[in-house]
Amino acid sequence: MSKKSKKSKTSSNTIVVNKKARHDYFIEQNLEAGLSLEGWEVKSLRDNKVQIKESYVILKNNELFLFGAHISPLTHASTHVNADPTRTRKLLLNRLEINRIKDKINQKGATVVPLKLYWVRGRVKLEIGVAKGKKDHDKRQDIKAKDWQREKQRMLKENNR
Repeated sequence: MSKKSKKSKTSSNTIVVNKKARHDYFIEQNLEAGLSLEGWEVKSLRDNKVQIKESYVILKNNELFLFGAHISPLTHASTHVNADPTRTRKLLLNRLEINRIKDKINQKGATVVPLKLYWVRGRVKLEIGVAKGKKDHDKRQDIKAKDWQREKQRMLKENNR
């Protein structure tokens, strides 16, 4: 009898990460939301043809929508579908989560930003964060802290040789 070998995952489940969001905002709460997509969009996501750096989440009629995300249509995909790369996509959350987010958004300075797009059991999920904007001095402090951590690691590495 031969044993079946499991396929090792060489690629990560992460499609794209919005690094700019963590630089520009203090993330207070993270949530996982489903995303309502069309077939050609899923194919483009499998090829990593997506950009969420300039996108944001809006609340309209007690529903959340991803606005400004750019999913490039594939050239070899179906020609009978009119692909709109920047269309507004609905986020799939339950009512309790939407109400909590709505309460947080009503606070001064709070917003909802997309953080990461990834696969979970064949479904596309979007990690969103309820966030408050950083001031310039906060950003400078973060950069100094990162530089200091990097320098500490460098010194430890040299001392261990």
